[in-house]
Amino acid sequence: MKIEQFVMAYQVEQDRVRAMLPEGFTSLRPVLRINAEIRDDRAAYLEFNAPVAGFGKSGWLNIAHWQTPETDMTWERVGETVTFHLPFLEIMFTGVGVMGGCPAEGSNEGCFFPADDGYRLVPPERIDSRKEVCDCTFTWEFAPGDAHGVSIGEKIVGVTAEESQKSYPRVELTAPGAAALPCLRMLGQYKVIFERT
Repeated sequence: MKIEQFVMAYQVEQDRVRAMLPEGFTSLRPVLRINAEIRDDRAAYLEFNAPVAGFGKSGWLNIAHWQTPETDMTWERVGETVTFHLPFLEIMFTGVGVMGGCPAEGSNEGCFFPADDGYRLVPPERIDSRKEVCDCTFTWEFAPGDAHGVSIGEKIVGVTAEESQKSYPRVELTAPGAAALPCLRMLGQYKVIFERT
């Protein structure tokens, strides 16, 4: 299956993420990430994640994921720009022609997905293709004032864990709740094309 994957990350207040994480998980960085895929030019998939450590592993915690045809999601391509439209999100990636290395993360042991008995860890895919840096804009639209961001010509920026500054009441981790956290800055965005077996 041919996969065209688009990835972006943005910085948020880490204490607010800490207040949302389920028991057993700790926040690794003040980051939220959106991964979107076009599969064989026929179907779309999108997931929303946060970097965590849990149960002796480190990786990404899946906040939510959506796919066609279950979700009303479309995409369109105009030149180098691909835009994904969902009822609660619009995100646009524009390739800028700058190539980077493969997108593998050395510390990523997989993605934790909710399961009937807790969480299951899905190992990361092996992707050897090189990534292309993108400009990106996004707007969450679950509610007025949800996170939005614009990146023009920025390079990928790394962030490290922040010391806790404030204690927030615990709330359930949901896509609308996480999408309400303001985007402090865009951290990086790219696309990569590979074959999934």
